[in-house]
Amino acid sequence: MQRSIAYCGLISSDCDAYLAPQANDLEALERLAQQWQQEFFLEDAGAESTMCDGCLTETGRQTGYCSACEIRACCLEHGAANCAHCGDYACDKLEAFFAASEATVARSVLEKIRASL
Repeated sequence: MQRSIAYCGLISSDCDAYLAPQANDLEALERLAQQWQQEFFLEDAGAESTMCDGCLTETGRQTGYCSACEIRACCLEHGAANCAHCGDYACDKLEAFFAASEATVARSVLEKIRASL
């Protein structure tokens, strides 16, 4: 499977919400939905709401958060492949995201991309 990098630098192709539907693994989707119910207080989360083809897709399945993600919206508006390609890197939106616990990998990914530009 080809590695897919989200706009924010997260590796979409490593995400359970991406992997399970690609493998058509309904049991994994149910487990993920239960995890999201507890972790994100999403009482109505089900297997359908956890399916994602990555935030880069415009026509595929996406979790509900994709439509609310300010970073995704910004990259789409500016036509950027991801935040590493933006002249405003790292903006306040991205810095706030990096402050989240899981975002340390995302920062590293984007820094490597910027270094290669």
